[in-house]
Amino acid sequence: MNDCLDTVQVREVSRDDAAELTELLNAIIARGGTTALQEAFTPNDLAETYLDGAAVHCCFVAIDPITGRIGGFQTLVREPSLPDEIGDIGTFARVDGKQRGIGSALFKATRERAKSFGHVAINATIRADNVGGLAYYTKMGFFDHSMTPNIALNDGTPVDRVHKRYPLTTEVKY
Repeated sequence: MNDCLDTVQVREVSRDDAAELTELLNAIIARGGTTALQEAFTPNDLAETYLDGAAVHCCFVAIDPITGRIGGFQTLVREPSLPDEIGDIGTFARVDGKQRGIGSALFKATRERAKSFGHVAINATIRADNVGGLAYYTKMGFFDHSMTPNIALNDGTPVDRVHKRYPLTTEVKY
């Protein structure tokens, strides 16, 4: 087992985390090239969309064992284009830090919560040019499910979206 998983503290998100997580996510958006998100969030918008809003199944934060800061967060939401029993995952980690097992620790918590909800699978939609994101979800056990071609970025650049799935049961019907 990865020793980092034993040292990364994972906890449920709190609305009090919204300002720090907004800074974390907006830095990713500003850097560009990985997330499909292109517009900066306010703390309230972030909370409603990914932390505790009506469509949020769960959200966890991971505390970086070296810095003590929130190193990343992972959210599982209801995506209207998916069946109710499939949650849609998003994972975000600081652009200025080493991950130290944060993604693995977050996914362990999210996977267990999704199972407790009775979900049959988790969906991840990743930009096709996000090599790190594709590798992360593959490492977690997701497999390629489908692709949506040529989704235009704000500047008009077309980028494919890869949809990956993680089965939570052997009786998956998707």
